[in-house]
Amino acid sequence: MTAPASLPSLVPRAGEIELVLRVNGDDRRLLAEPGLTLLDALREKLGLPGTKKGCDRGECGACTVLVDGRRINSCMTLAIMQEGHSITTVEGLGTPDRPHRVQRAFVESDGMQCGYCTPGQIVSAVALIAEGHAGSANEISEWMSGNLCRCAAYPNIVAAVQAAARDEAAHAVPGSP
Repeated sequence: MTAPASLPSLVPRAGEIELVLRVNGDDRRLLAEPGLTLLDALREKLGLPGTKKGCDRGECGACTVLVDGRRINSCMTLAIMQEGHSITTVEGLGTPDRPHRVQRAFVESDGMQCGYCTPGQIVSAVALIAEGHAGSANEISEWMSGNLCRCAAYPNIVAAVQAAARDEAAHAVPGSP
């Protein structure tokens, strides 16, 4: 993949490769060892701390991001494997002034306690709604089961997803997919 000329050129050290990752709509150039996970690339190389490192084994969902609209555990994929794909982190969903409807619903429904798992929960909820899996509390719980909350805020998380899904449906354009 050839990066746009507007990105600065980097000088790799021994064992490093140059990557261009499309993150939150922007091409970001970085140097990394081939074994660097996407999670560590986002946090350590690109300065995006919203994606959290929980178990580092793909079991907790704290590191959930969207790749081409599909949710994945970023600790379980290498950064190099995501070159050429569109990556969305929690930072790419909304801003403090204009939060995404799911971010807003989590605040309004008190869908977080300590907040550590919240970014992964929010990203997963965005995908779950887009996938059409927000039909009932049981369905939401099942499709969110890969995102763990040690504080057990599950009822509030489900309520937040339901509220965001209702808001999404209320603002859907008739006749659009």
